[in-house]
Amino acid sequence: MAGQLRSGLALLIALIIVGAALASAGSLQPHTVGPKDKCPVCGMFVAKFPGFAAEIRFGDGSSVHFDGAKDMFKYYLYLSRYAPGRKTADIGAVFVTDYYDLTKVNGLSAYYVMGSDVYGPMGRELIPFGSESKARDFRNDHRGTRIIRLRDVTPTLLNQLD
Repeated sequence: MAGQLRSGLALLIALIIVGAALASAGSLQPHTVGPKDKCPVCGMFVAKFPGFAAEIRFGDGSSVHFDGAKDMFKYYLYLSRYAPGRKTADIGAVFVTDYYDLTKVNGLSAYYVMGSDVYGPMGRELIPFGSESKARDFRNDHRGTRIIRLRDVTPTLLNQLD
């Protein structure tokens, strides 16, 4: 229990730091996924899955691409494991692909549906949307169990998806 509280507190602090960074870096735009971009979490080529692609942009302009929101959150929550020397304060923007219109949306303010009958490249996935109404429609149409926000994503929740 204490470990989960520490994890939750660390995530809250990270969100505050990232929010401040985003306020000052609002002009960052998503990069196009290249044919050689590999997900640093699972090693898959991201361009094969454009409908699920996610991205973390760092303030220095570099990007990391992911084959889905689930792996992006693993990277985000365990940044020191996947990107030694980086801190959450280095993150300038987070982008995810809205499932319905395939546009890149702000991953920090997106709505995610879990428990649906739609699977991503790595199996059960958090399906992102730019609006709550689209997330609700998807949840109802695809038997989703919950609509969550970034603040709800924890290591325990991600483990439930694996």
